[in-house]
Amino acid sequence: MRLTEGVWSGREGVHVHSAAEVARVTELPQGGLRALCTTRHVRHRGDTLNKPTITVELTSPAAGIIGVSARHFAGKPALREPRAVLFPDGGPPEGSQASSHIDADFARLTTAGDVASATLARAADGFRIEFKDRSGRRLTELGQESLQWALLTNASPALAERENATTTIADPYYRAPQSQRRGYMVASPTLAVGEKVYGLGERFGPFVKNGQTVELSQEDGGTSSSVAYKNIPFYLTNKGYGVYIDHLDHVSMEVQSDKMTRVQAAVPGETIRLYIIAGATPKEILARYTLLTGRAPPVPDWSWGLWLSTSFLTSYDEKTVQSFLDGMRERDCPVSVLHFDCFWQRAHCWCDFQFDPDFFPDPQGFLARIHEQGIKVCVWINPYIAQESRLFEEGDEKGYFIKRRDGSTFQSNDWQAGIATVDFTNPEARKWYQSYLEALMDLGVDSFKTDFGERIVCEDVVFHDGSNPRTMHNAYTGLYNEAVYDVIVRKRGVAEACLFARSATVGGQRLPVHWGGDVDTEWTGLAETLRGGLSLGLSGFAYFSHDIGGFKAEGKAGGDLAKTPAAAIYKRWVQFGLLSSHSRLHGSASYRVPWLIDDEASLVVSKFTHLKHRLVPYLMDSMFTEIPEGTPLMRPLFLEYPEDWCSWNVDTQYFLGRDLLVCPVFDETHVSYYLPEGKWTNILDGSTRTGPKYVRDEAHSMLSLPLLLRPGSALLMGRKGHALDDDVRTRGFVLVVAKTTLADAAQPVRSEMHFRDGSRLLVEVDGQGQVQVLEPKGFSAPVEVVLLEEGRGLDTAP
Repeated sequence: MRLTEGVWSGREGVHVHSAAEVARVTELPQGGLRALCTTRHVRHRGDTLNKPTITVELTSPAAGIIGVSARHFAGKPALREPRAVLFPDGGPPEGSQASSHIDADFARLTTAGDVASATLARAADGFRIEFKDRSGRRLTELGQESLQWALLTNASPALAERENATTTIADPYYRAPQSQRRGYMVASPTLAVGEKVYGLGERFGPFVKNGQTVELSQEDGGTSSSVAYKNIPFYLTNKGYGVYIDHLDHVSMEVQSDKMTRVQAAVPGETIRLYIIAGATPKEILARYTLLTGRAPPVPDWSWGLWLSTSFLTSYDEKTVQSFLDGMRERDCPVSVLHFDCFWQRAHCWCDFQFDPDFFPDPQGFLARIHEQGIKVCVWINPYIAQESRLFEEGDEKGYFIKRRDGSTFQSNDWQAGIATVDFTNPEARKWYQSYLEALMDLGVDSFKTDFGERIVCEDVVFHDGSNPRTMHNAYTGLYNEAVYDVIVRKRGVAEACLFARSATVGGQRLPVHWGGDVDTEWTGLAETLRGGLSLGLSGFAYFSHDIGGFKAEGKAGGDLAKTPAAAIYKRWVQFGLLSSHSRLHGSASYRVPWLIDDEASLVVSKFTHLKHRLVPYLMDSMFTEIPEGTPLMRPLFLEYPEDWCSWNVDTQYFLGRDLLVCPVFDETHVSYYLPEGKWTNILDGSTRTGPKYVRDEAHSMLSLPLLLRPGSALLMGRKGHALDDDVRTRGFVLVVAKTTLADAAQPVRSEMHFRDGSRLLVEVDGQGQVQVLEPKGFSAPVEVVLLEEGRGLDTAP
């Protein structure tokens, strides 16, 4: 939301009042500082009249985290504001108390451990809060025209404000007045020369956010648009800090797009809250951010495997589904999860939580037969109840749906005819909805694809608990996914809990897994997906999946076209998909089984599914050692090489865990990629490249890609034939290491693997390639070594 027309002029109809100087500062009883700030310079007593003030509070909930709140009016609002839970995994660590100091010239807040500080200038000539790290290096500041109350005197839906977009799409009746007054609070931390901004949720556009206007409002727009399913008001930069805007409401961001020296965040209402989060490395920033907002739990072992979907608009029944499973088995393409998309239920009835009897006459028996094949079952759901559903009358009678202000049930024809939306702020509605999911789990369902959660209207509606509908537009998805996740935990236990969710807000990382939504079956769609996944990982989310091969053809009508992916796109996407944290074959109006592409596609799916199975012990080690610290499984290069300035610009490759660099191929035959310093070895063929350098136009067949082992590291993985439920402590493991690594090492190279029971496997390999298991003692399972060199890798090892 732009407030100005260049440096000299404000926008018509926008009145802005900025914190100009500090009138008084006091210490807060609970710790911290409170400053009353005038919005003009006070030369005499008359200047204290007829102008707003802005009250600023500085606090610190934990080491390295500084909270800033700025308030215009402090009166109790008419509606409840939904808030993200802070420290949901447990309170801040002991010893998190900050210290403060006030003198004539400044007031300073210093976090526990002296990790970061905020200094508020008290001079009459200007307002300024400067944030520094433990070394005294400046991180950012809030200076002149950086904390503001803005009054829009002619706010209008015609301006396509994001908070009104869903209403204009989904509501056939209500429209907001064409002109209304609306207040916003605005905070604009500064940017330094060369500073780059990342994150803000799952965003499919340019990876570096500088120069972009980003509207943080949940929308169902596909991956080829500027809107997003997962909007997270957190960004980090390459200057040692991140900023979390503590609002679930629509946040309008101008990232060096209005003012060239600022990141501006505007929030509707009278208060803005943000946290400045310091960190010596990007990983440390993420660790503190996820301490504040929550961290992802471990996922079930079976979730790492290949998920096969029926696709969306395709026709299928028991015979069709079983033929797919048989075909995958015949082609040695192991399937871990079978997903039933929307039409497992009857048309016009979504959701009624019943298998369509015309196609699935014996669902309990059929699901049992799927389980006998060692395959889990996932079904599609959404939070809407269609008018034709068997649930509608009961939900309507008992008041379980979102209502209009006049007390009637809100309904829409956007999606299924006459849909009503379950009001998860109503505890009884939540239990009612969950009861049908519990019945499905008793039937044999293991997981749910929680689709939608974005199309939540925010005008002319009320929620059961009095929540602000505008804020609920973004907050709703958290309640929806939590209700479903809690059912799985209750029925199967937390170790077996796994969703397949599309939308998310702050804290959604605690309810895994999430996928990227509706993506075009194009090379550009593949690239959009990777950018979205990397941005989501930088927003606190540990796991990420996507529709392998793409979901639809280009454009609005693309979802209805029975487009089969081009063979090259499908096979390259299979490589990328099975080297992602979670892997699903899914489409819109065409199936995604590989034999419908060509014969080679089945070979590609088979090879990379088996490779994924062998890598699961390595992935699980990250799940137990890195994800608990806030580090995502799929991560951009700069998380591992922050000192390499080139790595901050790379968005077409990523690390999978700490030691594997994955370079997806966006072409039929060739790929270009960047290598940080050191000797990098492809674990598939043993070829070595030395960085730092750009490798250009490297040729790869459809059975190959750059999958590079980090210099100086050794990789522990499963032996050939490793299954998802195998344990390397009994079945044995393979240690993969480059000969160049052993030749360059001054001492044995170590590698370790952690397990769900808290134990670990610790091994070392000496310069001759001899492996010694250090933990556990008395290890007796088979141990194999693959010494990587030119022409010798996993593809050629016996």
